[in-house]
Amino acid sequence: MLFASLVESSHRALATPDIVIIGFYFALVFAIGMYFARRERTSEDYFLAGRNVGWFFIGASLFVSNISTEHFIGLSGTGASSGLAVGHFEWLACLILLILGWVFVPFYLRSNVFTMPEFLERRFNRQSAVYLAGISIIAYIFTKISVQLYAASVVLERVAGWKLWETAVVLVIATGIYTIAGGLAAVIYTDTVQTLILITGAVALTVIGLIRVGGLAHLQAMVPPDYFHMIKPASDPNFPWTGIFFGAPILGIWYWCTDQVIVQRVLSARDEGHAKAGTIFAGFLKILPVFMLVLPGIIAAALFRDQLKTPDFAYPTLVLNLLPVGLVGLVMAALLAAVMGAMSSVFNSASTLVTLDFYKKLRPEVSERELVNFGRIATGMMVVLGLLWVPFIHYISSQLYIYLQSVQAYISPPIAACFVLGILWPRLNGSGAITSLLSGFVLGAARFILELADRAGAHRFESPIARWCIDMNFLHYAIF
Repeated sequence: MLFASLVESSHRALATPDIVIIGFYFALVFAIGMYFARRERTSEDYFLAGRNVGWFFIGASLFVSNISTEHFIGLSGTGASSGLAVGHFEWLACLILLILGWVFVPFYLRSNVFTMPEFLERRFNRQSAVYLAGISIIAYIFTKISVQLYAASVVLERVAGWKLWETAVVLVIATGIYTIAGGLAAVIYTDTVQTLILITGAVALTVIGLIRVGGLAHLQAMVPPDYFHMIKPASDPNFPWTGIFFGAPILGIWYWCTDQVIVQRVLSARDEGHAKAGTIFAGFLKILPVFMLVLPGIIAAALFRDQLKTPDFAYPTLVLNLLPVGLVGLVMAALLAAVMGAMSSVFNSASTLVTLDFYKKLRPEVSERELVNFGRIATGMMVVLGLLWVPFIHYISSQLYIYLQSVQAYISPPIAACFVLGILWPRLNGSGAITSLLSGFVLGAARFILELADRAGAHRFESPIARWCIDMNFLHYAIF
């Protein structure tokens, strides 16, 4: 009954110690960001941190660039509704990161590229590079900036009563200031601080939740038995084993090995050894989210099942009801670290793509100073586009993480194929690459539009072909 009475409060006012902790976090991040803002000189300094970053900072930046508030909301929400199976995506990343380090990184570093489209242009043709740069920027708007803002706002509104749009605007401005000023060096070194804060806050909540629920054995008795089964039948609507083993690696290779946000970190390494060591360190860190994000969702389902209006409220509900004064501030700082770390990475990578793959191609004689200034302007453009998409996200899926993975499944297969075959098969040519990229885009866009219209209630498709396309699991569609 104690838990039921606690859940009824919509949010709690932050105590002075909580506000002090959050304030200290902001001060630390801005101090690091502004320090590097004073040091940037050339485009290589701004976009690749002078190619002089060590393995520890690369690994931490890879981790926090990936873990954002949509993981706090989505992983815990999916954990609350279906158990540990969603953790496959996290543990699979441990292996994919090693593929990045040992298969892809040697090619990237030896070719001395700044961006992934630049690599495709050297390997195939300009059309492939334009496609990848364009689709990456669109994907950042649909699956990164807007989702991170939405997820952060859900948590902060639920826990502290902060309004969605106000929160989104404040976070964008705060993150944009140090990202625009300091470039990739500011992003990577603030990411390291944010990684430590994120892990500390998330682990604290998991430990307190396990103590409150009576331990892991008692938790297993309080939820359905299949919550702790990670291998689901092929007919499972969300995580069929066939999709996990054959479809998820396609998404993983696209995201971890070919996406500008991730690969830009290893491109900044001082040498190949540091790049490889950074991927190993990030792989070890990716073991943690199952325990510090998915498991709390199961704890929320055990303690507050009757009060959870939607699975996406699982993590905020735990913060609201289990944490004492002081630890609320720590976990709030962890959530802010997650969203600001991931957004700053996207802002910097998006501006890198716009600046180097479009602006510099149109004006090859442009100076280093102009390149850096244009990169800062491009960041602002991405922010505005991301904000405009926020109101539409809830039409796709009530479980945010599944939405994120499903959108990625519509665009990733042809890109992953081009990179893998481009590296492993010398005979593959530019015509084949651009043909596969465009045909894959048409198939993905068709599914995305049909699903959006069907779930929004705008139109109910009765055609067997349309229903087959819409109802197929997104991981199976990625294989197809």
